[in-house]
Amino acid sequence: MDPAITLELFTAYVQGTASAAQAASVRAWLAQPASQPVAQLWMRLHWDELDAAPALVVDAPDYEALLTTLHEQLHFSQPYRSLAPAAPVAPRWRRWAAAAAVAGTLLGGGSWWLLTHQAAPATQRYATAYGQTRTVRLPDGSSVMLNGHSALRYPAAWAAGQPREVWLDGEGYFAVQHQADNQRFVVHTAAGFNVEVLGTQFTVSRRRDQGRVVLLSGKVRVHFDNRQQPDVILKPGELVETREVQPAQPVVTAYRAVRTAPYASWKDAQLVLDETTIAELATRLHDTYGLVVEVATPELNRRRVTGTVPVRDLTVLLQSLEEIFHLQATRQGNHLTLTEKAK
Repeated sequence: MDPAITLELFTAYVQGTASAAQAASVRAWLAQPASQPVAQLWMRLHWDELDAAPALVVDAPDYEALLTTLHEQLHFSQPYRSLAPAAPVAPRWRRWAAAAAVAGTLLGGGSWWLLTHQAAPATQRYATAYGQTRTVRLPDGSSVMLNGHSALRYPAAWAAGQPREVWLDGEGYFAVQHQADNQRFVVHTAAGFNVEVLGTQFTVSRRRDQGRVVLLSGKVRVHFDNRQQPDVILKPGELVETREVQPAQPVVTAYRAVRTAPYASWKDAQLVLDETTIAELATRLHDTYGLVVEVATPELNRRRVTGTVPVRDLTVLLQSLEEIFHLQATRQGNHLTLTEKAK
């Protein structure tokens, strides 16, 4: 029986310490389209280890041809040369290109941000797969709960007198401990903004080109990389949402008071919907569980739903959605079709 593919096994494969059987299982897993989003997330965490990884192809492969073929298969709109990083990281990029060609997958989306924000030495990294949550205890006693398909990294030790810094990709719930010396705590995101706090509870989300911060208690300052965008100071129960008009150039699209439960309920294994459209629900299912959602009944797109459903088990979640909201949820692999249930 093939072993379950975990982050630990994937790490062993990247580092070249996996057995031949384990490596074969990882490569077979990588070749499956449904595995690629999780593989991409894990690849980002191990970018700085690739120089030490064993070669995955031999006989001096034609990297340019491999990349061109991969981009054609993935229907990228531009040739790979327009996406290639600068010369200093080219060898590492080529190693990934070779690995991607062998595995049948290629880095995408948010990984570009991590090409230019290399992890510091002695860095702790954590990641979650689709549908998984994980609580990370930080050295200062703070904690971060990661939602599905998310990643967190931070230095193994924070220097005295320097901010406590972490980097988040995806969605996380933060409970930050105040320090006697008022040491700052900063959450960096790939959405073009940072969140600075002293002691508080809040959620941060970055999905595709949208970013969001919801403050549950305390006080936070949202600082934007774009100097033309003024800082935003949030009070408990307030939300700020952004959309990137260019990479790492967000504009504020919403700044208002909200009911916080719908934004933080996932940490308690619940999905709270408050006049949520079916389109918004479809997006949440995609971000958290990797489901490709098709709304087959046009009338459903106009429906708004309110209620609370459990999310610990995807099967139970879909059954609850069917019963509470009078839907028919048909799942085949990672494809989910929503239709109006016959009366």
